[in-house]
Amino acid sequence: MSPPVRSRSLRGPGSEGPRETPELVIAGRAWFRGRLQPLEVGVGGDGRIVALGRNLRGHRRHEVGEAVVLPAATDPHVHLREPGPEQGAETIATGTVGAALGGIGLVGEMPNTEPPVDDPERLEDKEARVRRRAAVDVLLYALAATPRAIGPLGRRAGAFKIYLSPTTGIEEPPTLAQLGPLWAELLRTRLPVAVHAEAPSEFRTGLGALDPVGWDERRPARAEATAVAEVLRAPDALRLHIAHATTVATLSAARRRGVSCEATPQHLLLSTASGRNARYKVNPPLRSEPERAALWAAFQRGEVPILASDHAPHSLAAKERPFDLAPSGVPGLETALPLMLARVAIGQLALDVLQRAACDRPARLLGQPIGRLAVGHRANLLIVDFRRRRPIRGDRLAAPCGWSPFEGWEAVFPLEHWRDGEPIVEAGEYVGRPVGELVRPEFADPSIAPVE
Repeated sequence: MSPPVRSRSLRGPGSEGPRETPELVIAGRAWFRGRLQPLEVGVGGDGRIVALGRNLRGHRRHEVGEAVVLPAATDPHVHLREPGPEQGAETIATGTVGAALGGIGLVGEMPNTEPPVDDPERLEDKEARVRRRAAVDVLLYALAATPRAIGPLGRRAGAFKIYLSPTTGIEEPPTLAQLGPLWAELLRTRLPVAVHAEAPSEFRTGLGALDPVGWDERRPARAEATAVAEVLRAPDALRLHIAHATTVATLSAARRRGVSCEATPQHLLLSTASGRNARYKVNPPLRSEPERAALWAAFQRGEVPILASDHAPHSLAAKERPFDLAPSGVPGLETALPLMLARVAIGQLALDVLQRAACDRPARLLGQPIGRLAVGHRANLLIVDFRRRRPIRGDRLAAPCGWSPFEGWEAVFPLEHWRDGEPIVEAGEYVGRPVGELVRPEFADPSIAPVE
């Protein structure tokens, strides 16, 4: 009988893990312990990482050469439009395939569908829609609309969302004065709470022609600042998260309070000068070019904790209506990470900054053992070749809406995407099955530290 195969996991700097036999070894390069270096990832039979090092031996070996191994990303802010009248623009099935192709292994699905997820029966319906249809894992948000509904929802939801201003599917948001009772009930659930922070009291009417510039004037940054100031009075123990920050002032306020926040590719890369039609209509609005440039510079410095797409597709027909009648929102789930990987490729963004914002911190926010190359974490991995850049074409994306506000922008799409050590994307093509699972936070897991 031949001797058993043993892994040789280096015990020096840049290596960790037990001496056991991985089922699979993926060998390439990775950002690990402060630098880009050759690294091999050993994956056990349960789909978890069991060793990190060099010269590992396992039952199977997958060499990726000079390509880079990254943890799969988490997108904590996604609208998959199901249920609702806009299922023609996106569904859970099509959206999660787009996520897989874009390097997203977990999506946080928002509750402002039609009808909204504001009671246990509607949450159960959404769960049924996810099962056996999702290509990647899904965490479901519930709507925090009334204190009475929060307790029952909190026993099944993965997180909560509060909308402080009208937006798609939300006509009567709670007022700032109603937040106190909501905070008290949300605190008992111990779940993350994301907030769309705009104060309608600061919205303006009767201005000039509507376009992205006018939309910014009607829903100004002052509305965001007013709402953020009120939200940051929430109890310290609440797992609070500010959605789609559009200004450096919001980042600074959240950082002073020790609260998580996110920025989207559209607010980081697009401005009111990017286009004139409703394809550039989002809530909160795109800001001026100087404000956008300041937000992007903060992201480059690592001052934006989390990258999120706020993927909110609408049909082209809907977006081609007059600006004031068109819905707000843009598709972005499949392109968010590839856009940023392209910025890494041309030297505009550090890989470690992106890895923390797109992979590590959003996974921590949602309490999941993913997002890092770490022993014990799930082997949800991407293989990226930074030399392979290609332009975004909306009609070639998985989203049925067929368009992108980033049409023609260069992107780096993952060549491979592995879920629990099994491939779901190969050579840039989806090859998986609808095996995505519903997940809830695992904050009791000692390997999942809070968001930094």
